[in-house]
Amino acid sequence: MATLALTQENFEATVTGNDIVVIDFWADWCGPCKAFAPIFEKVAALFPDVVFAKVDTDREQELAAAFEIRSIPTLMIFRESTILFMQPGMVPEKVLKDLVEKVQQLDMAEVRKKRVEMQ
Repeated sequence: MATLALTQENFEATVTGNDIVVIDFWADWCGPCKAFAPIFEKVAALFPDVVFAKVDTDREQELAAAFEIRSIPTLMIFRESTILFMQPGMVPEKVLKDLVEKVQQLDMAEVRKKRVEMQ
């Protein structure tokens, strides 16, 4: 599955309508973003049940601002509409693959329980 371009218009529906969404915040002028793109695409191909999406921070400045994106690339992973991971910078292919696998294995009832306990 090809990666999805996220915009202000489809962001909410994508995150709430899918179990796991992996997002790459990027820009066309960003060298590290260009270097990370093939890694992101390769790992996306390994997980057909997971939505891999990209946010062009130049075109979607409001969306980038809403998540306080200050450095690109920034990787973000949602599961059941909950942000579970957010980190600026490139990640190696194996690390991204391992992250997605760990997110798939999480017991979300336990995650929600811990979030309530922290509040």
